[in-house]
Amino acid sequence: MDDQLLTQFDRHIAERGYPNRSEAIRDLVRAEIGRAAWERGEETAATITFVYDHHVRELTERLNSIQHDYGQHVISTLHVHLDHHHCLEVIVAKGSASVLKQMADAITHTKGVLTGSITAAAVDAVDG
Repeated sequence: MDDQLLTQFDRHIAERGYPNRSEAIRDLVRAEIGRAAWERGEETAATITFVYDHHVRELTERLNSIQHDYGQHVISTLHVHLDHHHCLEVIVAKGSASVLKQMADAITHTKGVLTGSITAAAVDAVDG
């Protein structure tokens, strides 16, 4: 590794509070393994986070219906009232990446959902 890149890496890991390069490299490897597993559609744990306007007609019912359609994958949910009109919801789910992507798309493409994202971790990557 060239000196300039190594210096930038050392600065980066110091800013993030890593005790040494080895720990930082381990996290980078885990993240890459998780990303690759996600792309292959492997078994994955994920969070689907979205914000919606609960005043949109029948939106809550549609979102609940989607969650029930994928019920065997939903582990837990968190619902937060952000203000009088907006709610934030986080769904923790587990299943194949392709199914979790479908669920996230069904939710985030629903009229009234303002923003949404999915964050995944390969199950194997979090085991060790």
